Amino acid sequence: MIGILDYGLGNILAFVNMYKRLHHPARVVREAGDLAGVTKLILPGVGAFDHAMALFNQSGLRPPVEELVFGKQVPMLGICVGMQMLADSSEEGKLPGLGWISGRVARVAAISGRGSVRLPHMGWNDITVYGNQALFRGLETDARFYFLHSYYFATQSETDVLASVEYGTRFTCAVGREQVMGVQFHPEKSHRFGTRLLQNFAES
Repeated sequence: MIGILDYGLGNILAFVNMYKRLHHPARVVREAGDLAGVTKLILPGVGAFDHAMALFNQSGLRPPVEELVFGKQVPMLGICVGMQMLADSSEEGKLPGLGWISGRVARVAAISGRGSVRLPHMGWNDITVYGNQALFRGLETDARFYFLHSYYFATQSETDVLASVEYGTRFTCAVGREQVMGVQFHPEKSHRFGTRLLQNFAES
């Protein structure tokens, strides 16, 4: 059972509907009791870092989710701001992040060696996948994903980088440490590529 964490942000129903089409059981998680029987978790998020962290902290979900993720090693996938929340902190706000993967969220440079780039970074981009990873099985080459963001996750360790994207400069777009993973792009808006990634997460 895949639990989609609903703490007030994110396109929750899009994930539920995608998993319904994939014939994988999924449920919306709004309170601790909804976590019963959940074997994998998705943490979606949109908007500003501090707003997302405040809502998650106030939801009452953080303690039971942390018990599942770290006490029972339940896999977690953060998406967009949900990925950024995995970091220690963000330039965008003042609240501490979850600190589940060491690093800091930084603003995408608006000017690079190739000139200026528009922010937010919005639209389709190819990604570069590092290593043989279950999350990106079948997506190692020619995969494109939809992005909408102005900040990225600068990991403390390069070993936590699963994939990168180039937009003016190259930066991390997927992170992972043991059972905790995150992607900056929106798989729920990325057609067959996003569907494959969510299927990989369910089946890995």
